[in-house]
Amino acid sequence: MKEGRLPKRQYTEEFRAEAIRLAASAGGSEPTKRLGIPVATMGNWSRRATSAGGVGRTTDAAARRPVGELEAENSRLRRELAEAKLYVEILRKAAVYFAKGSQ
Repeated sequence: MKEGRLPKRQYTEEFRAEAIRLAASAGGSEPTKRLGIPVATMGNWSRRATSAGGVGRTTDAAARRPVGELEAENSRLRRELAEAKLYVEILRKAAVYFAKGSQ
């Protein structure tokens, strides 16, 4: 492999659509740097998406989801996050307790 070239990576259609949407909303090359995608690759994806019938064509299904469904999913994810944070805190305290006991 030549120096300076990235290895060939394969991306899912969902990832591509989300990357195109992010690049369109943020603009510039910052989203491509954050996602680790070459700028030329993002340009190719954007051109193909616009020629195929609109930017982020595959995300149309996600945009049509009812607001109530999205709010329910959001609250479920918030509960899961709070539970995971609680578990992490308990494990952290247990690790400190057992570390003191072994000394």
